[in-house]
Amino acid sequence: MRKIFKTTAALFLLAALAACGSGGAGDREIKSGQVGALTVTLANADGVLRHGEQELNVIFKDASGKTQDVGSASLNFYMPAMGAMAAMNDAATLTTTQTPGVYRAKVNLQMAGEWQAQLAYEGPAGAGKGSFPVTAQ
Repeated sequence: MRKIFKTTAALFLLAALAACGSGGAGDREIKSGQVGALTVTLANADGVLRHGEQELNVIFKDASGKTQDVGSASLNFYMPAMGAMAAMNDAATLTTTQTPGVYRAKVNLQMAGEWQAQLAYEGPAGAGKGSFPVTAQ
């Protein structure tokens, strides 16, 4: 009976970890860009950035492709003013995951179109700041 309980508990734990995600496992790349000395990848389940509320992973990697803990990080989506439309800034809320260097982002993009993903970090991997273009559908 004890062996069945241990086996069931282990399977439950594995299922719970899979449901929570390991912070990027199985996600598809939306877009990558160089930010400071690191490559930053935005990714989600279908590899598509959409307007509206969504979650995605922000993954920081060094030149060898190894994830890097960056400490404090931020992500903002910026769209410049066009005609009578004012510039837009949609900040993402980042939280850490179980994998150092992988952050979970929640953001609400106001509209489809061309945005600049503006990223910054400061911590164990140094400091970096940069941006790259992304398209929201």
